[in-house]
Amino acid sequence: MTGIQGVNTTVRPSGAGCAECLASDDGWWLHLRRCAECGHVGCCDSSPAQHASRHYRETGHRYMQSYEPGEEWFWDFENQEAVRGVVLAGPTSRPESQPSPAPADRVPEDWQQHLN
Repeated sequence: MTGIQGVNTTVRPSGAGCAECLASDDGWWLHLRRCAECGHVGCCDSSPAQHASRHYRETGHRYMQSYEPGEEWFWDFENQEAVRGVVLAGPTSRPESQPSPAPADRVPEDWQQHLN
């Protein structure tokens, strides 16, 4: 993916959690994904709000990388397939001390019932 349009190896992630979930009073996520073009961090498709997919639909930024500790895989939303990626600017994952699901104070007790 080096030199491919839609990948910016110098842009840093937007934060340690899903930008839209953190902006709401009750948003929470299971796992996080990071846009390889602009650094936007959104929640995965298993999360209730699916903000990473929404980011793709709204912006056309097709490549996302897992933003989970120990995971380096990329997803191409346009072709709906895993692709080989490159090293993006750090940090490369949410903090390991951050639980999943998160934020802990917003996750309902029956959180499994809310997953997609």
